[in-house]
Amino acid sequence: MPEGDTVHQAARRLHKALAGRTVTRSDLRVPKLATVDLTGRTVLDVTPRGKHLLTRFEGGLTLHSHLRMDGSWKVYDPGERWRGGPGHQIRAILGTAERTAVGYRLPVLELLRTADEDKAVGHLGPDLLGPDWDPEQALTNLLATPERALGEALLDQRNLAGIGNVFKSELCFLLGVTPWLPVGELPTETASRVPALAKKLLEANRDRPARTTTGRDSAGLRLYVYGRKPRPCLRCGTPIRLAEQGDGSRSRPTYWCPSCQQGPTP
Repeated sequence: MPEGDTVHQAARRLHKALAGRTVTRSDLRVPKLATVDLTGRTVLDVTPRGKHLLTRFEGGLTLHSHLRMDGSWKVYDPGERWRGGPGHQIRAILGTAERTAVGYRLPVLELLRTADEDKAVGHLGPDLLGPDWDPEQALTNLLATPERALGEALLDQRNLAGIGNVFKSELCFLLGVTPWLPVGELPTETASRVPALAKKLLEANRDRPARTTTGRDSAGLRLYVYGRKPRPCLRCGTPIRLAEQGDGSRSRPTYWCPSCQQGPTP
């Protein structure tokens, strides 16, 4: 599931493959970009912003993409078979003489003037893995709606950018509170730990091929709670529980330990 760590990894792969090279193949397979041709332009850089990707080209253009739940960018060598999914799932192809980047199942793909990137990402809060990271501002943003459930506040990219459903559940476990606890009911000391702990989790995984919050590499033991229902909690042995959490527009599977985490539950 793409979150801030995997998006940064994708940006790094794309930047290494494309930056400084001229586009020799351009195919954007969404209706509004069907006539766009980026061939002949040099890729300047690929920059992550929260869970967004910004591919910048000479001439002041930026291709903005977002992976959401199951989108991905794959990079292939000449002659290598493309393995990211069936052809009808391809939304973008950017090729150079050396490598080809293929975007699969991209729910968001738009071309912007680079000067207008804020239209796509200007609403985002401080990026946990970005140069604009500001823990004090992130905490202020989270506490601005004290009645809101912590899990929902963490997923709101306007508060801090980069947390998805996996890190939401894992972070709440490490804080010892349920994702349904109102932000305003967090003990002061616990609330103050949120930004630093969130950053620690994402930084620990920004270069890892397999995400872990436990520090273990064995399959099935990498995460404390996410995806573990009804297996026992790695700390106390209580069966992990699962419920949906959302604001009415979208519900997400949410995992927690009923013994290790305090607060309201569904």
